[in-house]
Formats: sequence, C-alpha cells, structure tokens
Amino acid sequence: MKNSWKFKIYLLALISLLVGTSEFVLVGILDKVAADVGITVSAAGQLVTIFALANAIGTPLIILATSKLNQRQQLLLALIFTVVGSLMTVLLPGFTLLMISRIVLALGMGVFIVTASSFAVKVAPPGHQASALATIAMGFSASLVLGVPIGRFISASYDWKIIFWAIAFLGLLAIFAIVKVIPVTEAETPIPLTKQLGILKNPKVTALFLVTFFVFIGYGIFYTYVTPFINEVSPMSNTALSLTLLGFGLATLVGSRLGGFMSDCLGINATLFLGMAINALALILLATIAGAHVLTVLLLLIWGTAAWTSGPTLQYNLVKIAPKSSGIILSLSSSFIQLGMASGAGIGGIATSQLEIQSIAWIGAAAIFIGIVMLIMSLKLSLFTRTQSVRQ
Repeated sequence: MKNSWKFKIYLLALISLLVGTSEFVLVGILDKVAADVGITVSAAGQLVTIFALANAIGTPLIILATSKLNQRQQLLLALIFTVVGSLMTVLLPGFTLLMISRIVLALGMGVFIVTASSFAVKVAPPGHQASALATIAMGFSASLVLGVPIGRFISASYDWKIIFWAIAFLGLLAIFAIVKVIPVTEAETPIPLTKQLGILKNPKVTALFLVTFFVFIGYGIFYTYVTPFINEVSPMSNTALSLTLLGFGLATLVGSRLGGFMSDCLGINATLFLGMAINALALILLATIAGAHVLTVLLLLIWGTAAWTSGPTLQYNLVKIAPKSSGIILSLSSSFIQLGMASGAGIGGIATSQLEIQSIAWIGAAAIFIGIVMLIMSLKLSLFTRTQSVRQ
C-alpha cells in the first residue's frame, strides 16, 4: 500500500494539513497570544502579516537555494523548519522573537507545500496529475477549516502554547513518515537562476500569475471580512455563525477536489472559466440579494466551492507550461497567492471603514473579472504562439 502513488500523495496531503495549521491556528488565538506577550490584539495581527510576507518572499528563494537537493530532502528540510519554528514559538520570550519564529514557520510551510505539489505532479500517472495536485491543495485547505476552531477550543481550556508543542511533535512524526514512505528521487538538473527566472519573460506565465493574483485579491477581500458581513447582512446566533463558517470551510475542501477532477475531465480552461464566473456571480448575489439565512448560507457555500476550484487548476496549468521549472514556478505561484490574499485583506479593510459592508463583495467580484480578462489574454497568447509555430 505504501508503495502506491496515491498513498504517497495522501500522506503529503495529511502533512500539508499539519504545516498549514501552523499558519491559520494563530487567527483563532490572537487575543490569547497578545495577552501572554503583553501587546494589543492589533499588534499581534502583525504576526499574520509577517507570515504571509515571509512565505511570499522567502519560499522562492529557499526553493532556488535548495535546487540541488532531491525532493525528499527538500520535504525533510521544510519539516525541520516547522519543528524548529514551533519550538521557538513556545520557548523564546518576547514579541520580536515570536515574529522570527513566524518567519521560520512560514518558510517551512511554503517549501513543503510547493515541494509536495511538485512531487504530486511528478509521481501521478497521466490523467491524474491535476487530481493529485488538488489533493495536496485539499490537505492545505483543510488546515483553513480546522486551524481556527482547533486553536480556539484548545486555548479555551489550556495554554495556547500546547498547540505548537503538538505541531512540533507531529512534525517529528512526519519526518519519520517521509523517510519511510517517500522515495529518494533524482535531483532535477540544476537550472541557472537567470534561466529559471527567465520564465517570467514568458507572457503566458506572467498572465497566469496575474490571474492568480487577482483571483486571490477577490478571495482575500471577502473572506477576511466574511464574519462582519454575515453579522450585518444576515445576523445569526454565535452557534449558527460557527456552523456557517464550518460549512464554508468544508465547501472549500470540496472546491479543491472538484477543481482537480474537473481539470482532468473537462480541461483546464473550461474549469477556470466556469469556476471564476460562478465565483464572481456568487459575490454579486451576496452583495445584492443576501439577507435570509438560508439564501446567505447557500450563496456562501457556492462561493467557497467555486473560489477554491481555481487554485490547483491554475497551478497545474503553470506546471504544464514550464514542467522543468516546476519548483520555482509553484513557489512563485504561492507567492502571488499570498500577496493577493494580503492585498485583498488590506483593500477590504479600507472598504469596510469607508463604505457599506456589501462593497467588499462588489470589489471582490471586480477583481475576479479582471482575472478573467487576464485569463483570456493568456489564452490568446497561447493561440498566437501555436499559430506562429505552425507557420514556421
């Protein structure tokens, strides 16, 4: 069983849940961390920002610096970062050292997700590669679903640091599992840095990076402020709100898996257009007709599912364009995702302070439409390139 490609991918997806939790768990315990360190909650929020920035900037650099290592070695290095960062979180005092620990954790998470995604594409047989990539994405998105409630539940009864003790311990078990299950693959022939970064000169790649950026701006704008949106547009009890957010999280899991399945069955372009169109439409409907609880919840579930079909599909499309640079291209894609989320959160913050809460849905939909325009440009460039090749 452990020699099957599916088992390897499911193992990596499970570990992706673990390393992803190191990011999202903090959102649910910010007040606990702030009180423990002696800072305001808004200052503690900088720990979330520094994680996203370190992930966006540092992951491609680490991937480039370790390009001579095989993928198992890169996975092990990433998990060492995760274990060390978790131990730093609980053992080192003060806000500054806590920020450093978040940087270490961000690098570990970023390198692991990128390498696991690249490995999944490599080990899966033809016709199953998009689904394999979506499985890794589903593991990561599961941390989005579970991280906040797990953190809140544990910190309500115990010291919040127990969470990071657990991540460190499970990280050690994950290292053992990687050594036992993931084979030593031949390291890819190192490609010079200038040549790897040369993929940015490919207009199709650049267009897809911009698609990724705008899609996740649209997602970040609305997701960051989804709770105040619900409270104003369709007020409900705390229990109902918690169940709604849990349902939304489960919808993102379905979306990740559905995106890979649709890409294998319908094709990448059809999946992207359909997912992005439903994404934008759901946001417009949330801005205009949401109100009744059932309708609001239904639209949120549709939006969450549609929004998360795009991530693995965009990544698989990028890997198909530049398969020899899958590591760097996936790390850059991850950077654009993180930057898009951070930008969306910032834009959403300005919008909620200056405009009605419904504005975040309108602005999010506008960002998705810009992404659709970028996708059309990418397809036209692909068609033009193929036409030129035929003529030559």
